[in-house]
Amino acid sequence: MICFVSRLFTGSALSPVHNDTREKYSAKLVFGSMEPAELTTEQVLRRDIPWETYMTTKLISGTGLQLLRRYDKKSESYRAQLLDDDGLSYVRVFVSILRDIFKEETVEYVLALIDEMLTANPKRARLFHDNSLADEDTYEPFLSNWFIQEKSCKILALIVSARPKSQDGPVSNGEASNSKRKSTTIDDVLKGLVEWLCAQLKNPSHPGRGIPVAVNCLAALLKEPLVRSSFVQADGVKLLTPLISPASTQQSIQLLYETCLCVWLLSFYEPAIEYLATTRTLPRLIEVVKSSTKEKVVRVVVLTLRNLLPKGTFAAHMIDLGLPQIVQSLKAQAWSDEDLLEALNQLEEGLKDNIKRLSSFDKYKQEVLLGHLDWSPMHKDPLFWRDNINNFEENDFQILRVLITILDTSSDSRALAVACFDLSQFIQHHPAGRIIVTDLKAKERVMKLMNHENAEVTKNSLLCIQRLFLGAKYASFLQV
Repeated sequence: MICFVSRLFTGSALSPVHNDTREKYSAKLVFGSMEPAELTTEQVLRRDIPWETYMTTKLISGTGLQLLRRYDKKSESYRAQLLDDDGLSYVRVFVSILRDIFKEETVEYVLALIDEMLTANPKRARLFHDNSLADEDTYEPFLSNWFIQEKSCKILALIVSARPKSQDGPVSNGEASNSKRKSTTIDDVLKGLVEWLCAQLKNPSHPGRGIPVAVNCLAALLKEPLVRSSFVQADGVKLLTPLISPASTQQSIQLLYETCLCVWLLSFYEPAIEYLATTRTLPRLIEVVKSSTKEKVVRVVVLTLRNLLPKGTFAAHMIDLGLPQIVQSLKAQAWSDEDLLEALNQLEEGLKDNIKRLSSFDKYKQEVLLGHLDWSPMHKDPLFWRDNINNFEENDFQILRVLITILDTSSDSRALAVACFDLSQFIQHHPAGRIIVTDLKAKERVMKLMNHENAEVTKNSLLCIQRLFLGAKYASFLQV
């Protein structure tokens, strides 16, 4: 059943259509006319659908007809009351119509009803997961080749997001164990959605609504681990970056907010963070937070920056881009959101800590590169090594290579002792320290200093060798 998904979301269901006419035909499929920009939900809901005819042809039941007569064309408050009283019955009717009726105008109409129902109260999406629908495939009606992509994508995103966590297994919708009919799997639904959403971000089928609809759905779906994984694999992260730019109109502000919300959700996923580090996402986020006055936009960007701060080299880049000063400026403004104020304080403290660490490492780096090694406090400070150990990886372990060169070339006993000590500290604190130092051919150089005339050099060279051999002995012990 789910074999439809990939070809329908990617548009290959239109393959019999000549390439020159495919785009026009696709527009008609999505929006119901050759001029999609003119068709709105309000226009669709003004249609009169011949429900009685469908009952005569047995496409809907008598009970279904009664429910539709009570619901259709009624006021919003009256429909809300009907849904509160018997929402499950209406979900059954809507799903059965989408499954059994193929007339485009009717499909558009029912999708508009469902969209209206869920937009008014997204919690109603839980109705699609009621236990009484265990034998119903409530995803599949939105995945057939006649569905209206925009509405179906939005509705699917809401329904999937509202599903109980117990449905995280291979089969969605709580399929009964004795069911003979294969149900649409949640993995296939999500992967199909991601493919379609990425396609919209790359080449929207509607110039005005394609990208906003895709971003809106992603903002609802990226809390799902599978969606994050599929989105990263589809190279979707870089598609969001161009959308992060200062906005002025209400529509563009909403798109910016939802785009930043997507990035915030991705900032909880390590593979996505690696992708973000290779794009211009960070400078764009900082430019937005610097110029935006919309509180919800500032909040989601600040929360994202707070998440990224301890990752990789983001902190150094943030400092280079002037974020500490921007945070101070933001704190001086009158924000009402307590979460935003707390996040600003945390971001400020985190930046201050990183400035201190970077400053101390810069001092250390300068000391090493000049060859003027001395027992300054940072050498024997465990916090310095713990907080800066990854900085030693810069420029293909440049600092380590210089330390090893000092062992070969320096005649200063103090510099030799400190260099040996620093190598021992690196071995102790870096997960692969022993292997890296060994690969850099440091062991032979350190061993030569074990017979040095200076006791301080002898002591620290011995310490370094002990840590090298201790690591090797421990490794061989684990292999036994």
